Amino acid sequence: MAYSAFIGALVVGLSLHYHKIVENEHWGYPEEWFPSVSATIGDRYPERSVFMLFIALTSGPRFALCGLWYILTRRPNASLPKFVAGIGIFRTLTCGGWTYVTSTDAHDWHDIFMISYLVATLPWTLGCLALSPNHPTALKYRKLFAGSFFATLIPLIYFFIQHKVHKVAGAYTIYAFFEWALVLLDVAFDAVTISEFKDLEIVVKDNRGISRGAGNKAVSDAILEKEKAKEIAATFSGAFSVFGLLDAVADVYNGFVFWSMLTSLGVCVWYFPLWHMGISGYEALVMCTISPFLLGIKSFRYLVTRHVVVFHLLSLSGLLAFRAERPVPRLFAVGFGLSMSCLAWAATFFAERSQPRRLESRISAFSIGLVASSVAKFAFWTNNPIWPIMHETTGGWNKTGLGLAVVAILISARSTASKGADLTAPGPVTKGVSIFPAFGVAGILFSMHSLLSDSSTMISWVWEGFPVRGPLAVPHGAVTLLAMGLGLSIGLFAPNLSRSWAFYGVGSIGAAILTTTSHWTGYLGGLVLAIYTMAAAPALITHAVRHSPAKTFGLGFLVYNFMVLFHVWVVAYAFVPGGPLVRERTDWVMTAMMLLIGSGVFSASTAPSNSKNYKGKATSTAAASRQRSYYLYILGALELLAIATAYLRFPTYNYTPYHPETKSITAGIWTIHFSLDNDMWTSEYRMRDLIRELEVDVIGLLESDLQRIIMGNRDTTQFLAEDLGMYVDYGPGPNKHTWGSALLSKFPIVNSTHHLLPSPVGELAPAIEATILAYGEYIDIFVFHSGQEEDPEDRRLQSEYLAERMKATSRPAILLSYLVLKPGEGNYNTYVGEKSGMKDVDPSDWDRWCEYILFKGLRRSGYARVSRDTITDTELQVAKFVVGQPENGNDLVPVENVPPGLRFPPLFNGQGIRGHRYHVFDEPRYYA
Repeated sequence: MAYSAFIGALVVGLSLHYHKIVENEHWGYPEEWFPSVSATIGDRYPERSVFMLFIALTSGPRFALCGLWYILTRRPNASLPKFVAGIGIFRTLTCGGWTYVTSTDAHDWHDIFMISYLVATLPWTLGCLALSPNHPTALKYRKLFAGSFFATLIPLIYFFIQHKVHKVAGAYTIYAFFEWALVLLDVAFDAVTISEFKDLEIVVKDNRGISRGAGNKAVSDAILEKEKAKEIAATFSGAFSVFGLLDAVADVYNGFVFWSMLTSLGVCVWYFPLWHMGISGYEALVMCTISPFLLGIKSFRYLVTRHVVVFHLLSLSGLLAFRAERPVPRLFAVGFGLSMSCLAWAATFFAERSQPRRLESRISAFSIGLVASSVAKFAFWTNNPIWPIMHETTGGWNKTGLGLAVVAILISARSTASKGADLTAPGPVTKGVSIFPAFGVAGILFSMHSLLSDSSTMISWVWEGFPVRGPLAVPHGAVTLLAMGLGLSIGLFAPNLSRSWAFYGVGSIGAAILTTTSHWTGYLGGLVLAIYTMAAAPALITHAVRHSPAKTFGLGFLVYNFMVLFHVWVVAYAFVPGGPLVRERTDWVMTAMMLLIGSGVFSASTAPSNSKNYKGKATSTAAASRQRSYYLYILGALELLAIATAYLRFPTYNYTPYHPETKSITAGIWTIHFSLDNDMWTSEYRMRDLIRELEVDVIGLLESDLQRIIMGNRDTTQFLAEDLGMYVDYGPGPNKHTWGSALLSKFPIVNSTHHLLPSPVGELAPAIEATILAYGEYIDIFVFHSGQEEDPEDRRLQSEYLAERMKATSRPAILLSYLVLKPGEGNYNTYVGEKSGMKDVDPSDWDRWCEYILFKGLRRSGYARVSRDTITDTELQVAKFVVGQPENGNDLVPVENVPPGLRFPPLFNGQGIRGHRYHVFDEPRYYA
């Protein structure tokens, strides 16, 4: 019946509406010649009715299949069969949702039902494979269909991007074939039950009290009973407890709060040297994390481990910090809260060391808390909703996050195994110095924070511009999160592997590939490193707790802090003592990180394995079934949430400029000061509002690279591009050691090249050279940030380099730049004139120092300077150009003589709005 529904609709659709159902938003017949599933089943009558009729007839058997599968696979005290049955019912209901609510009826609800169905397919497939009875033929076909299904997703996504992003003719037809293959494989996977149900007898009796329940065990039950001693099977065979799951959720949320505070400290500290343009003194607060050194005092250690809940509650000042309006008290609140959190977590790990399964649960919560933090940032456009730089008007969930944190701490931190006593870890006494485990903790913390605290960080490392030759922040951020989950699972189920030298070698190779290569190759290296980092964390932390917490975690956080400073100095070398010694040495940072992790591996690999020395294997396995499964359920839920977020955030790429009727481009340049406003609040929302209200089509953003610990591992361009409907080029990534440049455009970016301009002495100068397609004509856009004032030779060399690039293009061009010069003097004459072929947007504007807009091959229509209010320290400059018309002179015309589509919005006249107004000239200038 399912095949009849799809194939019947296809036959009817091809017969009656062939040309209509093969057409999409970009192409029609003959470029596209085969319809997609959605176009076939939902757009036209009568094929839509044929599909609905037959798919309705499948509903009864489908529910029966879920019920019979549960009866076939259920076992006493096993929770997995119930979970899989519930997923099966959920899939059936959501199938009805996207069947009867078509994209034509309600596009959003159709997508919600469809993505829910697809997301639920993963646990349904894996659950059926895990529960499949000992039927070799059925198991073979299930693996074949499931493997083919997931393998098909890769080319499916590839050709969808080719169609949606690159608008390749014929790509949607190829995508359609893979989409139809998914349908056939999905139905075929469930059809395999014909083999497994053939020996299942259904008996209907009217005798009260008679049941076949537990009287006769199926063959599959007998086999699974034999396998129950195996750890993976045991994890999901225990009795399900709602309270056990709630404990795990609270534990993970506590870990999420820790990572939220740790990732917020850097961006709060960064605010002060940013505004002082040098060392401010507040940088000392990065050392607040070394509070575990206090655990070296025995009486204090007793107090903390016995009353750890109190210290967790004290740590919530880091979340309550958002109530402080001024930056200084907010920073100190975050520093105090984080110091208490580091102290509490170190004490918790140490206090649980006598109970390996309790310790594993705490480490799992700590690690999954990082995944939760990254998922939250993925869903909130790289901002964590409970950070102290967020509030309600910028999308913050601070009050909700704080309330949940209080409840979570009261549940998860109410007691520890030791309750104050120094109970030793089971097994032989650990010998050796504690410095190596401390180094291991430092390395693994730094790797988790610098590379995995945001799903798009490693993607920005390997991004090299258009055309797309590697991963995108959306949707591939979900792949990073899946790799993190896979790595943690390896760490839990294969601890000996995760602390082995062979696996360390694999992780080191991944780090080297990420550091030295770009595009997909570099990203694959990053995924390997992500898997290794998350896998090694449980082993290294488990070994560290066998030593003094003051030595391992105190020293570990101290070394981690130096790694953070090292990580900053490679780009901030011009502002810190000794900075030139580590200028542009990210490779040294990565090498140091892996050497630190290697020290931990050396110490852990020489210690006896807990699994070999811990007595009571049956007890351990039973504990795993009661505890570990809950954390894996939570991890699975977070991964599904990441996949759903990737789907919902996938851009439409159907962008249009603000005034296509005039063939105009409104171009702007803005130095956004790392998206922190004057009062230390994140500024994305305010930036978006100003850019939208000014109707900017193309904008260059400078000081925009936020993918570092000190900037919170953020990416403002993701939010702006998605909310404003613009294409985006992130510019040179964080491993290129610049302060960043980015380009957003309403017009497709056909090609872009990233440049690092000559900088023998000072900071590196980034530039983007891009080609956009505007109104059928190719136009070059240059976005550039020159070196600082203290290095005149750097700026001279940079001006000559960029002038050569601009002179070399025969196409119309626009420069959106930060030049650090006075009009008419010095390097200005290199940027403007015969050497570059470029003209100044307004040569009479003498009141400039930093931002300049230059152009050639276009008619300049208008120019305006707009005040920044408190968003940043630099105004927004904008200019209007008309495509397809020759360059004009500098003669001004009154606004009354300008067509409405070429005028700047009157919203900013006079006093303007929200502190933004036309200033310097007090009004825009228009040119004849």
